[in-house]
Amino acid sequence: MAERSTAAVDVADNGGDEPPTAQAEQAAADGAAASEATAELPVAPENEDARDGDTPAGQGAAAPAPELHSGHKLAKRYRLEECITRLDGFSSWRAVDEKLRRAVGVHVLPADHSRARSVLAAARSAALLGDTRFVMVLDAVEENDLVYVVHEWLPDATELTTLLAMGPLEPHEAYRLVDQLSQAMAAAHREGLAHLKLTPSAILRTSTGQYRVRGLAVNAALRGITAERPQRTDTEAIGALLYAALTQRWPYENDAHGLSGLPKGVGLLPPDQVRAGVHRGLSELSMRALVNDGATASRQEPPCTTPEELAKAVAEMPRIRPPEPAFAAPPEYQRTTYQQGSYGRPGSGLPGAPAPTRPVPVPPPPMESRAGKALKWTAAALLIAALGVGSWQISEKLLDRTKDSGPATEAPRQGGDEKPAPPADPLAVAHVGEFKPNGSSIQRKQVPNTVDGDPNSAWITPEYQNYPNFGNLPQRSLGSGIIVDLGSVRNVSGVDIDLYRGGNTVSVSAAAESAVDPTGLSEFGRQLVPEGVKGEKLRTTFEPVRARYVLIRLTSLPPAERADRFRGGISEIKILGK
Repeated sequence: MAERSTAAVDVADNGGDEPPTAQAEQAAADGAAASEATAELPVAPENEDARDGDTPAGQGAAAPAPELHSGHKLAKRYRLEECITRLDGFSSWRAVDEKLRRAVGVHVLPADHSRARSVLAAARSAALLGDTRFVMVLDAVEENDLVYVVHEWLPDATELTTLLAMGPLEPHEAYRLVDQLSQAMAAAHREGLAHLKLTPSAILRTSTGQYRVRGLAVNAALRGITAERPQRTDTEAIGALLYAALTQRWPYENDAHGLSGLPKGVGLLPPDQVRAGVHRGLSELSMRALVNDGATASRQEPPCTTPEELAKAVAEMPRIRPPEPAFAAPPEYQRTTYQQGSYGRPGSGLPGAPAPTRPVPVPPPPMESRAGKALKWTAAALLIAALGVGSWQISEKLLDRTKDSGPATEAPRQGGDEKPAPPADPLAVAHVGEFKPNGSSIQRKQVPNTVDGDPNSAWITPEYQNYPNFGNLPQRSLGSGIIVDLGSVRNVSGVDIDLYRGGNTVSVSAAAESAVDPTGLSEFGRQLVPEGVKGEKLRTTFEPVRARYVLIRLTSLPPAERADRFRGGISEIKILGK
């Protein structure tokens, strides 16, 4: 499937309601658009869902899309690699700038397209902003009956959509999100630029923790979206993003952007009434930004109708500290057969040796009289003699035991601290299902093959082109795998898994004891086997965990028969325990 990297400028949202303010103010309302079309497709995928885009209503027939293909060059410099989106007469591509040898993104549309002039003007205005909090526009050109816009490509960034799919953000991260977005959009509006299409897919989080906004002015121009009060539209959108970050719910009745909407007929509930434990100050701030005809979380606080007002409200909040880092407890000290005497033990005096935990007894005062000295020397002599006799007897017994056992017998192990692995047997499996966090199945009919006892049958993914992480498909950003239902809560202490082939990146996690039919990744919060590249077999034991549901998740696939194709799978699963 053509890659939808987090670097691409979002022009085809996965649906959802516009905020009421934006709906009222758009001069051209949104309607349904054509589904995505890509340059490359996965081999025989099952049940893959196309993402729908938006097309402004009231427009005339769009100009025919230019006949472009992978390998086509623009300006003898930008080589098109993969088509990300085709929508309403324009297309978006991942490309390579051969002059600077870097990846870029490109929007292309015919020069006679009804929106070509506005797209070109919006791109040139956004390029002049020069603010690193936005995905930068690098070039905007009209050439050979084409208009194309070149922008940055950020392969290490993650969409907010993906972050929210894993659960709500913790308070400090939500605070950073609204703080950076409000300041960035305030700076843009001071230069006369608006976004008008701020959605979770338009927000990227880089590996350094910075949030960046993509599609400033350009996305609205591509869709033909305008607003009479653009500052209020963008402010309300930031409020919706903060609401989603706090609750993992979209603050309108319809589901959107992979998030569930609010219950119908109850109106807009404050975040701290939707989910327990939400930060009160951030909850009120989101309601102040979600104007909705004047609705606000506090009667004393006025609504925020511009990004500048929202940024000031964030600055006036008490600072939310980041969570304390969690340090793992050091492993229990294990002695080996090579350690003798006091080497490496508490009180040995070696650098790094832990201090003794027991109090040192205070010796009695020395006997200073002549009789006391004689008694002291006599006791010392007797102690030395006893030690000598004892050592001789022990050495004799060891020599006799060595002779009886023969030269091939290994000496007994010293230390005695090593704990035997707990016994573990295969547990009965009540049901197996496919892990599909975005609702689309891969190979649902093959799922029973993972527990049928036949190593020659398996659950096998389709082949994906160019990228081992399921072709970089957005609906596969969390991978896939198998959820095992043991029927009841059991003591799980190991796994015995046969993989379709070596090279899969695999992790194993368990849901909480109280979980009922979990499906989302956030519900499997207890990691049993850390994520890593595994061979054809994964056999390991761990400390027993009480669980009913166990997730075996694949996040990256090994190469298939061709170097640019990737395929993985699971042959057999055994959950061990008591």
